[in-house]
Amino acid sequence: MVERIRRRGLEPAAEAWDFLSLALAAVTVDGIDRRNLSADGWTRQLHLSVAATDPDRWSGVGPEIDRALSFLTTDMWSVSFMPGGCLPPRPRKHASVEADTVALLSGGLDSLIGAIDLAASGSTIFGVSQTVRGDNSRQRLFAKRIGQGLQLIQLNHNASTRRRQKETSQRSRSIVFLAFAVLVASSLDKYKAGETIPIYICENGFIAVNPPLTPARIGSLSTRTAHPNFLYQIQQVLDRVGLRVKITNPYIEKTKGEMMLQCSDQQILEEFASISTSCGRFQRFNYTHCGRCVPCQIRRASFLAWGRLDKTTYHFEDLSIADSDYAMFDDVQAVKIAIEAARTDGLDRWIGNALNSPNIDNVSALRAMLGRGLRELGELHDSLRIP
Repeated sequence: MVERIRRRGLEPAAEAWDFLSLALAAVTVDGIDRRNLSADGWTRQLHLSVAATDPDRWSGVGPEIDRALSFLTTDMWSVSFMPGGCLPPRPRKHASVEADTVALLSGGLDSLIGAIDLAASGSTIFGVSQTVRGDNSRQRLFAKRIGQGLQLIQLNHNASTRRRQKETSQRSRSIVFLAFAVLVASSLDKYKAGETIPIYICENGFIAVNPPLTPARIGSLSTRTAHPNFLYQIQQVLDRVGLRVKITNPYIEKTKGEMMLQCSDQQILEEFASISTSCGRFQRFNYTHCGRCVPCQIRRASFLAWGRLDKTTYHFEDLSIADSDYAMFDDVQAVKIAIEAARTDGLDRWIGNALNSPNIDNVSALRAMLGRGLRELGELHDSLRIP
């Protein structure tokens, strides 16, 4: 990873390297401490000490970091900083990087739409991808074909431990993706000239808020990477340590179906939408969408709302089959329960405390978006005749 950055001639800020060190350490600790060994079988007390180039600067925001990581993983974090952080060698030849925007480009449908819309708006984009087996070539294809072509860097953290038994929930892992974006943003010419660089995390609002579909899916069973409260907390940390970036999710108030309908270039979206990825179990089914996990259901619902043919291959295509592999699979049942709960008990009761945060100032808009997202899922279940 470091060598790839050097080869590109990028020279990130010291604070950006420190943030990456924090992110890598958090992901590693998250994978070491198993939840089933904690007092309640889930919530852990995680203590982390990180070497930084300027530990005093980071120690001043320790409580904010603790709160952000605790919200992200629903554990109790205690992070401290110590001297010893080091900067990688400077590149032999510094590259001039004229992009004005950094965007995460995962190979997924939402980030594809985000990059299309940003390019259409005139932004000069530097795409950042976290390499995942099965998505590498797709990321490069999207970068090449969107707009006049995007600058792209593909990075992989490979943070892991040698322990044979690891914690698989890993709710912190995507913070490294965000750290990669901060690293690149601080390398841009405009950043070095004193400007603030926007970082775009393009995620539909339903997945970003990700309210637990059922009471059994509380806490860490619902990922919070793009949740507006988490992004606010991380933004506060970055501001406090002097990193001039602004994290934005322009689609926080839109469903996935609305993102597809309102995409600024329908032609390129139609060309690439079906080869983008959404599945939470993509590798498990030989790089094929399973068709039944929650992200797959939201994807299928968005194509239905878009009104165009979904050419995606799904391993479990016909969800009307009433067995444990299809309609009775727990994710399918969870969506069904959520739809019925909102219909019978009301949307607010179903949402629960998912939007309860003083850091969220658009609660009414997010509430309405969640209602529309559930309607899209309801129309999918009706169309598939899920029993």
